Amino acid sequence: MIRILDFTLSLVGLIILLPILLIVTLVGFFDTGSPIFVQERVGINKKPFKLIKFRTMGLGTASVASHLADKVSITTFGKFLRRTKIDELPQLINVVKGDMSLVGPRPNLYNQKELILERDALNIYRTLPGITGLAQIKNIDMSTPKLLAKTDKVMVDNLNVKNYLNYIILTIKGSGSGDAIK
Repeated sequence: MIRILDFTLSLVGLIILLPILLIVTLVGFFDTGSPIFVQERVGINKKPFKLIKFRTMGLGTASVASHLADKVSITTFGKFLRRTKIDELPQLINVVKGDMSLVGPRPNLYNQKELILERDALNIYRTLPGITGLAQIKNIDMSTPKLLAKTDKVMVDNLNVKNYLNYIILTIKGSGSGDAIK
């Protein structure tokens, strides 16, 4: 049931949000010259997939978790995209493709070894990664791997259609600030 919701809601979202996606892409060309950011992330069963986002940092920024990135690397337009969470919208393509769910543990980088160990111990990688989830609405980011993995476990173990829709609604209403750059 959740896969059907993922596909339907994401496809409808892409169609409705197409004008915004086009405008952000155009403005992004003027901001960085390369508005789309694609990065390999850890997916279900630890298989790699290409995560798609709007670029919020300058070209050549090191590929590290957001909490480890230098805040001067975020462009002015990128700050707006992050604050409004618009930078996440291209991930709807990942959801339509089946690489991600709307709700699930945020996909991490392969160089986040401590988080991988914590998530492995709790079998978090048996589920699709998501755009949002319990950790995101509670402002738990990847800088606290043990707490993040435990929160992901609670979400995964209790995920049902009601909770799934609740996480999406809370995210749309503005709960959570995403992975912060310190």
